[in-house]
This record gives sequence, C-alpha cells and structure tokens, in this order.
Amino acid sequence: MTPPENGKAERRVGVYVYGIVPGDVELVPDSKGVGDPPGEIQLVHQGDVAALVSEVELDKKLGRAADLKLHERLLDSTVAAEIPVLPLRFGAVLSSREAVSDELLGTNSDLFASALEELEGRAEYIVQGRYEEEAVLREVLSENSAAASLKDQLKDLPEDEAENLRIELGETIHQAVEAKREADSGRVIEALADHVVATAAREPSHELDAVNVAVLAKLSDEKEIEESVEALASDWEGRVNLRLRGPLAPYDFVVQLKPGD
Repeated sequence: MTPPENGKAERRVGVYVYGIVPGDVELVPDSKGVGDPPGEIQLVHQGDVAALVSEVELDKKLGRAADLKLHERLLDSTVAAEIPVLPLRFGAVLSSREAVSDELLGTNSDLFASALEELEGRAEYIVQGRYEEEAVLREVLSENSAAASLKDQLKDLPEDEAENLRIELGETIHQAVEAKREADSGRVIEALADHVVATAAREPSHELDAVNVAVLAKLSDEKEIEESVEALASDWEGRVNLRLRGPLAPYDFVVQLKPGD
C-alpha cells in the first residue's frame, strides 16, 4: 500500500449514531456531537425515519465523561423540542452512512416509525430522592424493636466484643431501609398515576437512596408532574431530598438499540 504523499497517516473515520427520529425533523444549525474535535450532527434518512449521526475518528477512543454527556444532551434536547427519539446505546459506531441506512435502518424503518409514533408528545421524567441519614435512622430505631434492642446492647459492650452485634445491627437497618425504599417508591408511583402512561423502578445507586423511579408521560402534563413531586417533597422535608429530572429521552422505556440488534 502506497503511503499518503504528505507522509501523514490516513484518517480513518466512522459514523457515530445517537438515535432514531422522524424523517422530517430539522436540525439545529451547528449542533456538535462526540469526539475531539466534536463532529457535526447530521441526518441519515431511510423511509419515514432518520438517524442522528456524526463522524468520529476511529483511532481516537470514545468513552470520556464529556462524550457521554454530549450523547445524552443531544437526545434529551431533541425530546425537549417535542421530537420523539429512539435512543441508541452510547458508543454505537458504524463504518459509513450507507451502513447506517442499510444495516441499522434498512428493513426496520417501519418498526421504528411505529415506535416513534407511540412516543409522539411523550418524554421520560425521573424522580430521585435520598434519605437524610439521621432522619431515616431515627425512623428505623423508633419503628423496629429489633434494631433498637441491638443498639441498646451495643452501649454496654466493650469495643472488642461488639463486632458481631454491630454487623447484625447494620444488616437490620439495611433491610429496614430497603422496605422503606419500596414503600416510598410506591407512594411516588401512586402520586403520579393520573399523569403518566408507564413507570419503571430503577436500581438504587446509593445505600440511602429513597426513590429512583422513571415515568413516561405526556409533555403537556409536565406541570402536573412537577406539582405532584413538589407536594411530596414538602411532605418529606427533612426526611428525603427529592428532585425531578426531565424531560429526557425515553431510556427506560425503549430497549436501547445497537447496530446489529
């Protein structure tokens, strides 16, 4: 193979895919994507759908925190603009625009179009909350006689004799917090029931997580969702720090695609 005349290595590029959108969308001018330097966002069309893509250099690894944030920000801003989107997994790269059109969209364009129609005017919202540690411990000790008894026993034991009881107390508190998490998540789902079309419980990311619930809802119901979450936050003041995120791409309600699926 003859090397390039300028002596520089040949630039190898691929096509990074963010998600699937309706084919009639209009891009925001100068939208930038992942990579260093960031690629320009473009559309690859097939039938009634299109893929949001940008070029990436294959010799440069993706995976920076900034790349993940850009991936999510692009998809979330699409939903915020009231355009439905089917998100792809972070890091989906194909060899060319033709590969996106043929291998990813191809015979699936009708299926994608149908899924996008169902998501029209809808977005994901996430309700997250974390217990105030001292407050939830007080609750557990006041409601759980076994935990309270273990704590009382620990007061009179020398440090070198307390290890087993301390482990048992920790397990008892952990189980009690898990039960509270399940009950409090149920209360959030019940409070939002009239304003959502689907819910999904998410795995806790911290031992003091109280709530981590995703809901799929109409964008037109956002105010009602905000008010419901604010009412719960007021009821739980000093007990749970509650927050609402969204509108977001429907990550928890769409099987995130990857090339070859």
